[in-house]
Amino acid sequence: MLRLLKQYFPIRNIIFYIFEGFVIFGSILLSMAIFASSYFHMFDFLIVLRILLITFICQVCLYYNDLYDFDVSSTLSETSIRLLQSLGITSIALAFIYYIFPLAIVDQKVFILSIVFLLLFIIGWRLLYIQILNKGVFNEHIMILGSGSLALDIFKKIFNTLDCGYTVSIMIPDSKNEKYPIDFPDTVIVRKGIKNLSQIASEMGINKVIVALKEKRESFPMDELIRCRTGGIEVIEGSTFYEMLTGKVLVTQINPSWLVFSDGFRKSRLKTIFKRIEDIILSLIMLVLLSPLLCLVGIFIKFDSKGPVFFSQDRVGLNKKEYRVHKFRSMVENAEKSTGPVWARHNDIRITTAGKIIRKYRIDELPQLWDVLIGNMSLVGPRPERKCFTDKLEKQIPFYSQRFNVKPGVTGWAQVSYTYGATVDDAIEKLNYDLFYIKNMSLTLDVIIILRTIKTVLFGRGAR
Repeated sequence: MLRLLKQYFPIRNIIFYIFEGFVIFGSILLSMAIFASSYFHMFDFLIVLRILLITFICQVCLYYNDLYDFDVSSTLSETSIRLLQSLGITSIALAFIYYIFPLAIVDQKVFILSIVFLLLFIIGWRLLYIQILNKGVFNEHIMILGSGSLALDIFKKIFNTLDCGYTVSIMIPDSKNEKYPIDFPDTVIVRKGIKNLSQIASEMGINKVIVALKEKRESFPMDELIRCRTGGIEVIEGSTFYEMLTGKVLVTQINPSWLVFSDGFRKSRLKTIFKRIEDIILSLIMLVLLSPLLCLVGIFIKFDSKGPVFFSQDRVGLNKKEYRVHKFRSMVENAEKSTGPVWARHNDIRITTAGKIIRKYRIDELPQLWDVLIGNMSLVGPRPERKCFTDKLEKQIPFYSQRFNVKPGVTGWAQVSYTYGATVDDAIEKLNYDLFYIKNMSLTLDVIIILRTIKTVLFGRGAR
């Protein structure tokens, strides 16, 4: 596994992204060689730059059309449709770039042939790769110790994720008499007892032993795990492995000692200063560039329904200090007069016509850029909630108060990883992601979240 931007990725997946870049580059290069052989020079620097531009734009479009999410694009029909859409968007984007920079233009025949080659080569390459994923070729084989909810969550996540990079080979329950509540596929060996654990792991080609035992004091197999560790087999605590695997922390499974001794939660004055500079520069640029849109949205809201354009409300921020958050009004005036404070629901009748549109594409959140500029919020962080909600959630959810150790954000890891939530269970799941962000926060992770936010906004996902 490769750690990149505070997340762990199977090295095989990184190789896939790089290799597909070579497939795209090679398709365009081959087209140029066929149609422009008289003046074509493989090492012409300008030609290389033109091909790199097309490759970059194409891979960005593939990413934003979920073609690197194999849970979405795992079939031939779905891959073909999304690939056609991506190539269409690539063509539009390149047409715009060519209009501004004519020097980057490639011959029309070359471009059309490149599209044909890309369809053939990318689909063929992806079908081959999906077969590799389905057969688990090059997967790391792991053993899971434990039969509680954490052990089962890890197994289910691996089993249901096509490209996670792991295969569960052995499951061992907490005790010999305990049975698993689910049936495992034939490829998984359920073994009772931990005797000769190191020897079995070596014989089975186990790369990692995941320790997700419910009780760890009297029955903890310390000697066997030491033999595994000194024998070159990696031993990982279950909650830590789950964090690596999913990009979130299970707040209902971890204990205070895990938070105390785990890696992360590093803060420094320099990091805080850089994050503040990032917030000021980006929020100011976005406010200036989006000012025409902000004016149009304000006019739309004013003509659509009675009431003010903006909506202000107290929210809980850094160190539990309350502040006024600003949004475009997306509901009828005095929406909570009869209901009191409640979360927005699916098909909420309080939402106006204009509100449905601006909420879908998160446009209602844009005035919060002002809150970022004046320092009450950050561009990236946990989403702020009202005190009436946070007081209740603190009593019901373990470690909920830890989200107040950083500034709330306009967007966050939870927002790009999970859909809108309006229940306590949703709040727990969002905290799982928020705690991962707080634990691993960095400027590079912020950039990833902002890029994923753009993807979420463009496709209007997860709003209510």
